[in-house]
Amino acid sequence: MPAPTAITAHITGRVQGVAFRAFARDAAQARGLAGWVRNEADGSVTALIEGDGAAVDDMISVLRRGPVHARVKEVATAPATPEGRDGFEIRR
Repeated sequence: MPAPTAITAHITGRVQGVAFRAFARDAAQARGLAGWVRNEADGSVTALIEGDGAAVDDMISVLRRGPVHARVKEVATAPATPEGRDGFEIRR
């Protein structure tokens, strides 16, 4: 079994107040990914996503689309160290 891939994603645009965190959690769970998602004070959203590399790549594509009322401007990703998380949570 290959080692899990982990990334942080910083999502900007109209991404708060549009159920983006719940959208990200549901999409991650559907792909068997672990991690978390949270709102930032500047109006952006940050996520830590870990799991199968192909599923992580697919999740990045999903984040670029966002939920129906979101207007994603950019998804900036950076490598992260897998934390061995179990499940995907919405952080406050």
